Amino acid sequence: MEGLPVSLRTLSRQLSDARTAVAGEGQAPAGAPEHARDETAAALGTGPGKQPAGAGTGARAMARGKTALSAVLVLCALLLPDDLTRLGPSAFARVPVEGIFGVAVLLVLRPRARRVVAAFAGVGLGLLTVLKFLDMGFSSTLDRPFDPTLDWILFDDAVAFLGDSIGRAGAIGAVTGAVVLVLALLVLMALAVVRLSHLVVRHSVTATRTTLVLGTVWITCVALGVQIADVPVASSGTAGFVQSRVHQVAASLKDRRTFAEESSVDAFRDTPADQLLTGLRGKDVMFVFVESYGRVAVQDPEMAPQVDALLADGTSRLRAAGFSSRSAFLTSPTTGGGSWLAHSTFASGLWIKNQQRYQDLTSSDRSTLTRAFRDAGTWRTVGIMPGVTRSWPEGTFYGLDHVYDSRHLGYKGPKFSWTPVPDQYSLSAFERLEHGRPGHEPLMAEIILTSSHNPWAPIPRMIGWNEIGDGSVYHAIKEEGRDPEEVWREPGQVRTEYRRAIEYSLSSLISYVEKYGDDDTVLVFLGDHQPVPTVTGDDAGRDVPIAIVARDPAVMARISGWGWQDGLKPGPDAPVWRMDAFRDRFLTAYGPQPGTAPTPLSPPSAPNPPSPPNR
Repeated sequence: MEGLPVSLRTLSRQLSDARTAVAGEGQAPAGAPEHARDETAAALGTGPGKQPAGAGTGARAMARGKTALSAVLVLCALLLPDDLTRLGPSAFARVPVEGIFGVAVLLVLRPRARRVVAAFAGVGLGLLTVLKFLDMGFSSTLDRPFDPTLDWILFDDAVAFLGDSIGRAGAIGAVTGAVVLVLALLVLMALAVVRLSHLVVRHSVTATRTTLVLGTVWITCVALGVQIADVPVASSGTAGFVQSRVHQVAASLKDRRTFAEESSVDAFRDTPADQLLTGLRGKDVMFVFVESYGRVAVQDPEMAPQVDALLADGTSRLRAAGFSSRSAFLTSPTTGGGSWLAHSTFASGLWIKNQQRYQDLTSSDRSTLTRAFRDAGTWRTVGIMPGVTRSWPEGTFYGLDHVYDSRHLGYKGPKFSWTPVPDQYSLSAFERLEHGRPGHEPLMAEIILTSSHNPWAPIPRMIGWNEIGDGSVYHAIKEEGRDPEEVWREPGQVRTEYRRAIEYSLSSLISYVEKYGDDDTVLVFLGDHQPVPTVTGDDAGRDVPIAIVARDPAVMARISGWGWQDGLKPGPDAPVWRMDAFRDRFLTAYGPQPGTAPTPLSPPSAPNPPSPPNR
């Protein structure tokens, strides 16, 4: 703060010199009459020869209106916050230091340089405005800002989500509209800054004085900490925004090197096959992800009573069927979306927090939890992926012998908004295609339940397992559901429908184990991430519930030292692990125990049965 008054005096001298220089700009050299007119007046539409007689008043009013709109556009861009929670009238009742110094720079530049700088500054300000809007969107859904280095690939997923939710035509219209708006913003912002630069030079004396006064006001407000509605009057938000983005890009580039070092360490890379998962030989192991099943579902005062009652009832029903269960929490690397980041973190034992890490991981030979079952040589590994609607090459990386996506489950029913296949049907298809086949070899299945995916309307309902058939019955059930647009008009309704969707997904899973589980069934189910902030509110954290269910006491005894709580529902004091810690702890718990010999592998008696045909 001590150097600011000196800088202000220096700025004053520079502006005075610039004012003198600007005053002489209109002096045209002899023999060059084309330079004699006032370029600023021409630009504003008020110079000689620019208006027909009798139209001066209307033209001046229009020019002033354009100038006022330009000033409002630039001011709003400078003061626009990057978070919806800070968007309000007080955010725009501030003095932007970037505007003050911008005017000072324009005053000291020569005409040609000034026009170029003004145009580039306008385009840059437009780009910053676009980035701020992206930050608002990412913060409201993923609870983090947009990463200009890594997040561009997510737009493809966003377009796919729109197409699944509102149809291909609607998605194309939305994307086209967004592109047009961005281009229009860049052009208008450039024109606005150029127009204001002409105005500043035309009224250089007033602009100089105003700049000095506003600079003094800004410094004073900083020194005194003046605020309006808890918002500082002296704003340097745009400069801080640019600085944070520069640091973010640098951090993203450095993160790739950091991740390469982390991924080079793998305690189970060279584990012999006969020492992998010896405590689960002969079992059918299911890893089930419940979309958006977060800690909020079991602890939020508005939702927890219903969800907790369902989990308590499920615990009792499974206990009556001979099953035990333990539960805890895992901290996900993502929230609001990005399920694949959680899935890969859980499977790889690495913290996959962004798209670059995901791409580097899936192009590597890192051993995953699911691949360990295949490498052990005694399991058939399958994936039930109803949310996958196109080619999914990552299935090879995860070590899955066969992947059933939404096109291969035999489903003839309707989509439920984004959700291609209802959860109960997905589990029924797994039973029909794999688990229920007589004499099947031990299975390891990764199953993704998607009915609790945003926007949580319409929601399927439970029906008898013998009523599911090919899914045609869901046409009538979908008609009973609610319209997503109606639900999302009110945050309270969104929370209610989220809770109902979670209840449906959990009910489907509990009912499946109750009906089809046996002595060899081992179920691990968990959430992938918390839902969007509309449901969770602010600062909800990234914890998700996880539970293990089995009928064999020996299976549960292996994790007795974990300290997990009894039942399907973890309490507030349940252990919390980072999600990337699970792989190694699981492989250790179900590997050879101290004092035991490795389990010999059975010689293959026959080749694996062929995969069922895709339907």
